[in-house]
Parts: sequence; C-alpha cells; structure tokens
Amino acid sequence: MASLLHRLGRWSAQHRWATVVTWLVVIALAATGAATLSEPLSDEFSIPGSRFQVVLDDLQEEIPEAAAGIGTVTFSVEDGFTDEQRAAVADVTERWSALDGVVGATDPFATQEQLDGSLEEIEAGRAELAAGREQLEAGRAELEAGREQLEAAEAELAAGREQLEAQRAELEASIDMMPPAMAAGAEQELAAAEAELAAGEEQLAASRAELEAGEEELAAAEAEIAAGETQLDQGERLAELTDGLRQVSENGTVAMTQVQFESAGGQLDPEVTAEVQEIGDTLADEGVEVNYSAEIVSDISSILGPAEVVGVVVAVVVLLVLLGSLLAAGLPLLTALVGVGVGVGASLALSGVVEMTSVTPALALMLGMAVGIDYSLFILNRHRMQLADGMSVRDSIALATGTAGNAVTFAGATVVIALAALGLTGIPFLGVMGYVAAGTVVVAVLASVTLTPALLSFLGERVLPAKQRTRLARKNGADSRGWAYKVQQHPWLAIIGVVAITGLLAIPTTQLRLGLPDGSQEAADSTAYRTYDLIRDNFGAGANGPIIGVATLEEPTQDEAALTATQLDIAEDLLAVDGVQYVVPFGTSEDGDTLAFQVMPADGPSEESTVALVNTLLDSEDELGAAHGVQMGFTGQTVANIDISDQLADALPLYLLVVVGLSLVLLLLVFRSIWVPLLASVGFLLTVVASFGAVVGVYQLGFLSDLFGVNEAGPILSFLPVLLIGVLFGLAMDYQVFLVSGMREAHVHGADARVSVVRGFNQSARVVTAAAIIMISVFGGFIFAHLAMIRPIGFGLAFGVLVDAFLVRMTLTPAVLSLLGEKAWWLPRWLDKILPNVDVEGAKLERQVVAEERETV
Repeated sequence: MASLLHRLGRWSAQHRWATVVTWLVVIALAATGAATLSEPLSDEFSIPGSRFQVVLDDLQEEIPEAAAGIGTVTFSVEDGFTDEQRAAVADVTERWSALDGVVGATDPFATQEQLDGSLEEIEAGRAELAAGREQLEAGRAELEAGREQLEAAEAELAAGREQLEAQRAELEASIDMMPPAMAAGAEQELAAAEAELAAGEEQLAASRAELEAGEEELAAAEAEIAAGETQLDQGERLAELTDGLRQVSENGTVAMTQVQFESAGGQLDPEVTAEVQEIGDTLADEGVEVNYSAEIVSDISSILGPAEVVGVVVAVVVLLVLLGSLLAAGLPLLTALVGVGVGVGASLALSGVVEMTSVTPALALMLGMAVGIDYSLFILNRHRMQLADGMSVRDSIALATGTAGNAVTFAGATVVIALAALGLTGIPFLGVMGYVAAGTVVVAVLASVTLTPALLSFLGERVLPAKQRTRLARKNGADSRGWAYKVQQHPWLAIIGVVAITGLLAIPTTQLRLGLPDGSQEAADSTAYRTYDLIRDNFGAGANGPIIGVATLEEPTQDEAALTATQLDIAEDLLAVDGVQYVVPFGTSEDGDTLAFQVMPADGPSEESTVALVNTLLDSEDELGAAHGVQMGFTGQTVANIDISDQLADALPLYLLVVVGLSLVLLLLVFRSIWVPLLASVGFLLTVVASFGAVVGVYQLGFLSDLFGVNEAGPILSFLPVLLIGVLFGLAMDYQVFLVSGMREAHVHGADARVSVVRGFNQSARVVTAAAIIMISVFGGFIFAHLAMIRPIGFGLAFGVLVDAFLVRMTLTPAVLSLLGEKAWWLPRWLDKILPNVDVEGAKLERQVVAEERETV
C-alpha cells in the first residue's frame, strides 16, 4: 500500500493541473446533483417492521387524515381576545384550510364553544326528547282509544250482518208465499241493508288502515327517540372523555389549533409551511402573536450555520499557529472543503431516492471537515519535516504520501468500518447516516492522498519558508524531553490519574435516559419553543405529544351506533389507565374496521411518567383488545422512542462485535502487536464512558447548561449512544495509528522500547495536538447548531476527542507502553508468520527511497 501511495503521490504532484481539474469537475457534478436532484430532508424516524411503524402504516392506509402530518399553532394576546381578533383568527384558519397541501385547520374559538356547550346541548336534547316522549305517549293513548272504538264498530257491524243474513234466509224461505210486490219490497230492503253494511265495512277498513298508519308513525317516533337517547348517551360519554380539554386557555389569552398537512409525517412541504406562516403573520396587525411548532418552522435546507463557521475559523487559527504560513494553513482547509463538498453534495443528490433525516448530511459535514483537515495536515506535516531535512519537493511529496498517507488510509479505514457498520443495527435511518458519513470519509481520504500532493506541488518550497526550517527541526527533536518523557517517569500516576478522571466523568452515565427531541429542546427565543411552552402552560404538557391508539375490529360493521359504542367503550378503558388525562376518538375508517384515538398523557412526551404510561399501554394492548373484540396498537413519539431503544439494545452487541473485531484485526496488522490493539480498545472504553457522562451531565442533568446553550435539560437522543460509539471508535483509532505508528517506526529502526515511545511521541505530538484541537473546534461548532438534534452529537464528539486525544492516547498510551517495554511489541511467532506486513509507517518504503538516493549519488 505504501508503494502504491508513493506512486500516486508522485503522479498527482507531476500532473497537478489534471488532478485539480478532475476534483473541480467532481465537485461541480456533486453540486449540480445536489441543486437539481435533492429533496427536502426529513425529521421522521421510521423503522420498518417495528410496532409503532406498523401501527402508523395501518393508520395511514385506513384513515389517511388521521395519519396526516400535523403542525401546531398558538395565538396569544395580553388581555384576552376581542371579537375582532377572534374573527381574524377564524379567517386565518379558513385561509389555511383552502391552501393546496393542507387538509384543514380548525377555528379554536368555535371548537371551544362546542366543547363548552356540549353538556348544555345534551341537557337540552334530553328535555326535547322527554317532551317528544310525552307526545308519543299521548298519541299512543289516543291510538288505543281509536282501536277500542274500531273494535266496537266492528262488533256492531258483525251483529248487523248476522241479522241481515237471518232476514235473507227468512225471506228466501217465505218468498214463494208472498205477493210479488211484497217480495220485491223485501228484497229492496235487504239490498239497502247490504249496501249500508258494505259502506260500514269500507269505513271500518279505512279506520283500520288509519290506525295501522298511526301505529307505524308511533313505532318510527319510538325508534327515533330511542336513537336520540342513544346518541345523547354517547355524546355524554364523549363529553366525559374530553372533560377539561381546551382549545382556548381558561384565562382567554391563548388559543391553539392544529394544521393538518397532506404530507404524512416527517418533513412537511416547505413551500406549504411558508405559506401558512405568511398568512398567520398577518395577525400581527390585529395585535395577535402567532407561534408555530417545530414541524412548521424547521428549516433544514441549510446544514451549515454561523456556529459551525466559527468552529472552522478556530481550526484555521490553529493551522496558522502550527504552520506559520497562510498558504500552508489554507491547504488542509481547502482539501477538506473539496472532500466535504463532494461527499455532502453527492449525499444530497441521493436524497431524492434515499430517505434521509436532517442529521445525515450534518453528520457527514462534521466528520468530513474534521478528518479532511486532519488527514491532509498529517501528510503536509510529514512533507514539511522532510523538506527541512533537505529533500527535494517532488520526492518529499511522494514519500510523505507513501508514509503519512499510508497511515491516513488505515486510519480512515477504521473510521469507515465503524460508520458503515451502523447498517448492522437494522435501523434504516441510522444505517443511511453511517453510509453517507463513511462515504464522505472515503472522499476525504482520496482528497488527502491525491489533491494534497497536487496542491503541495503548486506551493513548492513556499510551504516551508526558509526562516522556519531551523525552528521546525529544533521543535521536532526526536529525543527532546517532552510530555511523554514526563509520563514515562511516573507511569502509574498517569494511569491512575486518567482512569480516575474518566471514571468521575462517567458517573452521570448511570442516569442515562433516552428519548426523541421535542420543542422543549429548541432555543428559548425560537417560535418553536414558545409554542411548546405556551401549550404546556395553558393546555397541559401532554398536548405537545399525544399517544395515538389504533383499534382494528375483528368483525367490521357499518352500524354507526354500534361502532360508536365500541369506540367509546375502548376510549373509557383507555381513560381509566393511570396517567391518561383525556382520550379523544378522532377517526373511523370508511369500511368500519379501524378506529383511532388520541390519548393525552398528563406529562410531556419525553417525561419518565409518559414512558411508564406507554409501557403500561403496550403491556395491556392484548387484554384490552380481547375485551372489545379488536386488535389494539399504539404509535407516537414516545412509542417510537421505546421501539428504537429496544432495537438498538438488541443490535448493539453485534455492532460492537463487528466494529471492535474488525478494527482489532486492522490494528493487529498495522502494529504487529497483541498489546497495542488491546490497549487501544480499553482506552476507547474509557473515552466512551467519559463522553456519555459528559453528555448526560450537560444535556440531561443540566450541568453548565447555560454555557452550552441548553435551554431545557431532557432525555438524550435515542440513537446518540450507538452513533457516538461508532464515530468515536473510528476517531480514537485514528489517533492510535498516528501516535503509535511513530513509536513503532522508531522501534523498527532499532530504538529501545522506552526510547521509541518518547521519540515516536515527540515526532507526532505537535501535529496530533493540532489535529485534535482542530477536530474539537469543528465538532464544537456544532454544539450551537440551529438543528437541535445535532447539538448533543457535536458536544459528545468534541468532548470525546478531547478525552481520547489528550488523556487516553497522549497520556495513558505512553504510560502503559513504557511499563510494558519490549513486551508492548510482542507477537506470537505463529501469528507473525501468517500476518501480512502492511508497513503502515512506511519504513520499508523509506529505506528503499534512501537506498535509491544513495545509488543516484
């Protein structure tokens, strides 16, 4: 590898214009792709197959409007809303509802009137039904009287017919003996009686039909009254479920509404949210202050803000102090910017086909800048040292690329392994983060071993002004007494001190609590935080993150009353669970097989009590479902947090096994030692626990929160631990390679084990110190990033590098290696025979170059 990089470095230096133009073309392609193919990034954390995701997907399919993206808006005034202000708010919500991309927005004052008047309406309805029942009973009594009259008339008519039949029989028996005139008169009388009876029967038939119609009307009225009573009973039960729920605060100074968007979850359409804000801001003319939740105002179109730029500026200052030349200081920065531009640009170009969270490019930017500057700096530093020793520019560039570039390549490989292995967690968004960041690191390595030599060729000897050569040679005196020498004099004190410091820093880790970010973590002066705070103070913290319950019926029904009864039965059981403040049934599927509920917890979505409530609901979902003949499921922010944490806990052992295992093998190849890789891993554990402790102390427990801009302490981002483990492991191995490779190089060249520790340390310490400060500065700039999720990541990485570089690698490592002496480089013979010699420090290459120079002379 060293020989290959040596040739690559020489070629890049000789063909500097071709190399630079190639990189310019690549960065132009990446920028073009980012500008034309990128899509809005997302803040949605989805895990296909997880409980919360399955429930959310089912809800999206069955009741799309219930799974729609939601943003919350608050309206506030000082002394209560006037009629004009209420009308203005109603007009704004109506205009929002008319926007393309918006499902709807409700008028909070109209909603509050409905909530306040629901019980009065129910009482009025009951009074109306009571009056209707009285009328029904009166009608029933009248109908019974009519029935009695009808039955009496029917009996009288039947008696008349019997009498008529008897007269007819008598006439037929005596008609032959009657005179014709008398017989004709008798028959006429019978016919008249028959006609009278027929008319009576018709009248009775009409009366019976009228009576039956009256009975049908009474039955319909009875059914209507019964349905009304059922509806009122259900309305009363619903009112009890939402008793105390408000859309306008009790003091009348704050109102809230929810805007439903057509985009489901994740990042809302920025054009639509911009229109919503533009319309809402017109209320300022009416004296109404409008604030929006993070979903509406999140601007993740830019991943680089002022705070991040400050970190880069600090890095430039460090480079100037270290290198003493503006041209030399600008070279690592330029190389890093090119690498980041290509890596992040390419990732944004892929955002149209690969779903990415807002953290993904920010993490790639953070790592790409840090390692890009450091990797280029290591090659530059080696080149300057060789120039100071009198080597020619082209030869020095080639050798620096073959030696320091080789170490850079192997160091980058450890970072890439740690990042790419995030895909093993089985969590897609975390895997994408790892792949994008790993790809950016690969680009940074390629830029370091190709673009850096080309730029060094342009600078020539100007990279090292003549007046600096003597000073540089003196500062890099191999055997001068420095920090490593002092550590070597008191190794046990150094070891105990490092373990004690990292142990104390790790104490808060025992209180680690994981969660997902909410509005409380936004900046205090942001509209998102004001929205969160106003809702918490006026409507209850639970309104900031309701739990979504979904019930799937085993036997779907189109009977609306039966469906509503089932929905209310389930809602009442949910309300009976400790910690539930309100339950709002808010959706039914068209086919009648799915019911949706909003369960309002008493506390915020990230509170421990809410986590306990969700666990209770999840544990009881089978029992609750069986009691009502449904299949219950729950989703929402807190449910997602629990699922993500559980899946990460399951995946972490495999992840650590792969990352640590592969890196140990890589370090075994690099250093050809058993103890050095083990020491690197133990030191990494100290770094991780100290970093976790610092993150928990600042972001969860609130220590020094004002200093680091933490508005409200809360749980730590769910995937932060595994992300820190992966990134810090890779970076820790970086410093292990850069520092210990110098020690091994000195030992390979014949120095005593203890002497090689000091000599190798002194050769690398200055540049490693600068590299660590640069990395801390770049990461530290993200502590004040505008993306709330990236802040603890930036802090954890900055603090982790601080501990790892200065305590673990530059103090613990030389102390332990000094105690081990020659044993530090021990390797079993059988293993020594089968391991390939990767020559990471480029000793073989350096000897070859020196031999060639001697032959030339």
